[in-house]
Amino acid sequence: MTSVTFRPGESSVHARECVSLVHGFLANKYMLSVLGRRLRTRGYLTNAWGYWNMGCSLLVHAERFARELETLDADPRIDTIHLVTHSMGCIIGRAALDRFMPRKMGRFVMLAPPNHGSFVATATAGTFGRILRPVAELSTAEDSLVNSLPTPTGVEIGVVAAEYDALITPESTHPDVPHAHVTLPTWHTGLLFKRQTVDVVAAFLATGQFPEPVPTAGATGT
Repeated sequence: MTSVTFRPGESSVHARECVSLVHGFLANKYMLSVLGRRLRTRGYLTNAWGYWNMGCSLLVHAERFARELETLDADPRIDTIHLVTHSMGCIIGRAALDRFMPRKMGRFVMLAPPNHGSFVATATAGTFGRILRPVAELSTAEDSLVNSLPTPTGVEIGVVAAEYDALITPESTHPDVPHAHVTLPTWHTGLLFKRQTVDVVAAFLATGQFPEPVPTAGATGT
């Protein structure tokens, strides 16, 4: 069921723009609450989308998310759909857009995306890959699912990497299409809670560019 958070009576230039948020592996949509709330203070509508089954292929989740995008695309209260995704959620977003490209598609922000896989997934695929299928799908192997999926073209993409990411190399965050890229001084999951994140995300959603220079704060501050 699609659940969009509206702010009745609030006037904003972004009042008809919906940001669909997707979390990463072994997380849940409640971890998107802080980022979602901060985006709503900037005037955006938000839709936090989650998934639970970690034993199935991430393509199963992508198919479900594509149906969610169809529902948002048909909602008369929404003029533009942006995606803001984290970690494996970025790959689900890529796969979903390959299945369904919304007529109202706006911009796509990826937070710490394993666009070319995770070295941690590679190291653990032999042990956990059969039970937790996305682990194998997110390996850095040339023929892994993540390295075989297309990346949407014709969509403005912004990537926010974490400087102290212990799961993904900086090189892996870059998709094989034109994109904007910025690195923030935090850790992989810390991107969801750092105030700086919403500054750069909101700037990209509004303009298609990250602010220059990027404002700085403490390495792991919020």
